[in-house]
Formats: sequence, structure tokens, C-alpha cells
Amino acid sequence: MKRKWRKGIIGGLSFTSALFVFQACYGMPQDFYEDIQFSGQVKSKTTGKPIEGIQVSLNNGAAAETSENGEFQFFSMPLEQANLRFQDVDGENNGEYASKDTVVNQPGEYVVLEIELEEK
Repeated sequence: MKRKWRKGIIGGLSFTSALFVFQACYGMPQDFYEDIQFSGQVKSKTTGKPIEGIQVSLNNGAAAETSENGEFQFFSMPLEQANLRFQDVDGENNGEYASKDTVVNQPGEYVVLEIELEEK
């Protein structure tokens, strides 16, 4: 009886060890690229107050929406040129603002932007 019990424990430990080794070697793919962090704040050009509900999108599809403090943050894979678009997507909730495009050439690891939008 003891022999079956020991055999079961050793067999279970061997199986979990094999799974651990497999996961360590062939597990989840790693992101080996150095991502770029885009962050900043969007404000009204006339009042200087932060604007909530502005969609910040990048030419490769990455996007974020500004918080109640007008702040945004998102990550992207490395780019030679970043074409950012700031667009009012919440309609009249916080006023209506004109869209704005910004280009950042050869962005580094961190890109911090302060954007002012004009009211329509």
C-alpha cells in the first residue's frame, strides 16, 4: 500500500516538473521589442482646462481616451514616425473641439505631449 502511495507522489512530481520545464522553455511569447510609451495631457486652448473624452490614436492602431484630468497613456511598438490624431469623440459632453494631428519623428522610449485643442 505504501509503495503505491509513494509511486503516485513521485509520478505526480515528475509530471509537474516536466510541465514546468516545458513552460519555461516554450511558454508565453516574450515581447523583445522596446515599446514606446506615449503620454500627456490635452487642454482647451481658450480656457487652459483639461479635456475629458478626447481620443488619442496612433497610425498603427494604438489608441487611448483622455481621463477627467485630460491625461492619456498608451504603449506602441517602435516606429520611425508617429502620426498622432486627437479627436473629440464624446460629442457635446465637454464642449466640441476641433481635431488635431501631430507628427513625432523618431520617437524615443518615452514621448510626453502637451496638446491644446481649439473649440469649434
